[in-house]
Amino acid sequence: MPGREDMPSTLRRSPEKAQRTWAKTHDSAVETYGEGERSHRTAFAAVKHQFEKVGDHWEPKGRKGPSDRQAAGGGPQRRAETAAGVDANATKDHLMKVARKLDVPGRSTMTKPELVKAIQKANNRATTRTREKAKARSR
Repeated sequence: MPGREDMPSTLRRSPEKAQRTWAKTHDSAVETYGEGERSHRTAFAAVKHQFEKVGDHWEPKGRKGPSDRQAAGGGPQRRAETAAGVDANATKDHLMKVARKLDVPGRSTMTKPELVKAIQKANNRATTRTREKAKARSR
């Protein structure tokens, strides 16, 4: 399965369902669009409908559906800012729980958009840290 070979490390650390969703969608998109960025974007869009990025991996969302404005509208004609795997459409209470899990400082005084950005930053830091550890182990 070619999708398994191209799978990003954040998905390799995620539940099997997220991995299957990405691989199947990626492989189908490759047949339609060819290998490349569009196939990867399509696969991530499918993952984001059922999962959200928390730290260095993806976890199931409480509900299915688009995670941000870009995912809701989609298509190359309508470009909106993406939330990079954060479920920006979730409730503020949910975002607070994710921020607490990631130990985001100052979360109690943040607005919903500030929480989304802070979670994005925490996710990026966690992913970078995990990748650096893996790279150090492989040396």
